Amino acid sequence: MNIPGENFGSKDDIDNQESLPKKQGVFQKMRRRLTVTGTTETIDGVSKLSVSDRKKQASKHLVNSQCAVTEYSGDSKKGHAPYNPRKKNQDALIMTEDSATNTLILCVLDGHGEHGDDVAISFREELSSKMINHPNWTTDVKKASADAIAAVERSIINSFRIETEFSGTTLSMAIIRGNTITGVNIGDSRVIIGKEINGKIISEEFTHDHKPELPKEKERILQAGGRVFAVEYEDGIDGPPRVWLGHMDVPGLAMSRSLGDAVAHTAGVISDPEFTERELDPAVDKFIIVASDGLWEFVDNPTTVEMASTSSSSTNCVNKLIKEANARWMKEEQVIDDTSVIAATLFDYQFSSR
Repeated sequence: MNIPGENFGSKDDIDNQESLPKKQGVFQKMRRRLTVTGTTETIDGVSKLSVSDRKKQASKHLVNSQCAVTEYSGDSKKGHAPYNPRKKNQDALIMTEDSATNTLILCVLDGHGEHGDDVAISFREELSSKMINHPNWTTDVKKASADAIAAVERSIINSFRIETEFSGTTLSMAIIRGNTITGVNIGDSRVIIGKEINGKIISEEFTHDHKPELPKEKERILQAGGRVFAVEYEDGIDGPPRVWLGHMDVPGLAMSRSLGDAVAHTAGVISDPEFTERELDPAVDKFIIVASDGLWEFVDNPTTVEMASTSSSSTNCVNKLIKEANARWMKEEQVIDDTSVIAATLFDYQFSSR
């Protein structure tokens, strides 16, 4: 597919049309990641002004409260693109404790577009405080989080520093208060729970990805005048279904919900969070994994919980999953997406006990 006047780019890496994958070699595989954006030459985390990278976001804590989480750790690692030395990490993490309500907020943000890192970082810096200070925080975490997310998004859209026409972020969050877990999801990052059933660790997909091809999501996009289709190539390598304007082949967003992305929102993409909620069972529920699609693209839920259950600690679990995801990205496409992972143990579960 060749659209005059528009720039193609990989999800996080390609910065202009000259970076388009070739028909031969390893770059052929990367066509599955291509997206169409605006006319800017600095898309998907590429800056012409700086080659610096933001510091890694790593942390480990012990929770001394009545929250079901015993220990948690998270890290966000910048991806790799050999043809793009200016690539930035567009992922961000939120790990915030509110001892007054025995609540823990665990969240990953996966930015995309020229200013995707700024969108994700703005949410990292502002969201948890707005949630905790919301008047309904103590009684209704869903309303508090939804209102806080909307408030931060409005602030970003109105900011003169951040261009959001073709930039945005996903958000996937686990809010654990006492023994209750609430999932908050926008886009294709994900929260899963590791459960032990009959002596075997299995995965529960707690939040669900918002993909354009899902019937309800696609129906909304079509009703808004948008289109959903995958880019097809002569060599048989097709990308995932994406969202396009009705009259123009932009923006090519591979998710049906996101924060920011003003152009995509005119084609039916929305920023409404989807909530899931349930009580955690001390006899069954063992740990939580929250991760961006840098992990989920090539590591499925069952493999993730299997690897986690054989880790020595929450920190080791995070490092192991990021390392495995990076290896699979290199094997499949010779590039690596930014990858963010948070692991949290429940009810004194010990990874090393298995």
